[in-house]
Amino acid sequence: MQSESASVEGQLPDLEKGVIVVGSVTADVTSFSSRLPAPGETLLGEALTLVLGGKGANQAIAAAFAGVRSHMVSCVGNDLFKNLVLDGLDAAGVDISQMRILANDATGVAHIRVDGAGENNIVIVPRANSKLDSTHITKSIQLLAPTSAVLLTQLEIPREIAVRAIEEAGKAGLIVVLDPAPALALEEGVWSHVDYVTPNESEATAITGIKVSDDESAITAGQWFCSRGVKNAVITLASAGVVLVSSSRTKKFKAFKVEVADTTAAGDAFAGYLGAALAKGYNQDDAIRQAMAAGALAVTRRGASSSLPKRADVERLLAAQPHP
Repeated sequence: MQSESASVEGQLPDLEKGVIVVGSVTADVTSFSSRLPAPGETLLGEALTLVLGGKGANQAIAAAFAGVRSHMVSCVGNDLFKNLVLDGLDAAGVDISQMRILANDATGVAHIRVDGAGENNIVIVPRANSKLDSTHITKSIQLLAPTSAVLLTQLEIPREIAVRAIEEAGKAGLIVVLDPAPALALEEGVWSHVDYVTPNESEATAITGIKVSDDESAITAGQWFCSRGVKNAVITLASAGVVLVSSSRTKKFKAFKVEVADTTAAGDAFAGYLGAALAKGYNQDDAIRQAMAAGALAVTRRGASSSLPKRADVERLLAAQPHP
């Protein structure tokens, strides 16, 4: 872990290939109520939680829970949320040596509201997440790449930093997995560095301009990504399953049957387990099934990082529903 002025130096021992996550970390304040309030309405809630979150942190924890070496590259502030973030990552088995503590900024915060059906909306205040810089990213990836196989990144950090991470990972020969959330337009040349892109239906719609509502439209959106150089587009369709599109094939995966409590972090569980499975050398179909099982289990539990499943739970679900 680094102070604001620290440099990224030294070497890590040559262990099993792991996953590097460049992304956001936040303190997640989540309220639960029977429904979401209308504009201007005050509504009495049923519960409140304060936990570690952020798409980057959630994916790093998911990868660690999946059983691979997981490294978090991000920033936190020097405030009351700092220990919540750092202690939470460390306790989950995530390497935090490439985390920076910013003396003059605050840790990012996400305000999440969840209704009785498990649907949510989220407001994110990035704070320290917006201070990730290119030097930090480049040096961290160069340090970690020899002992890693996969880079995971998202778009809750500055777009240019996510792009730098993708490009540096490509140079280092890593498998690049991009979770394009929140959905943002990226430069055309970036897509050719992406091995897997994992949008949900709304993100795929926003990025491609193709309304994704079923398998056929998901395939069309997947082809849009592949035509721009993405190796594999994995479109997640919630209870309708997953559609894989690559230059060589298209495949539909049926969803696991579970009871939904809260959809927060389901996509992060999916991305983290997908990255971990690819780092372990799983074939593509098995890696996607691992990811789908993790995402399915995440929606059965409330919260963000607290809903991320352990490897044994994922394996049990795969055994019980072996061919989604």
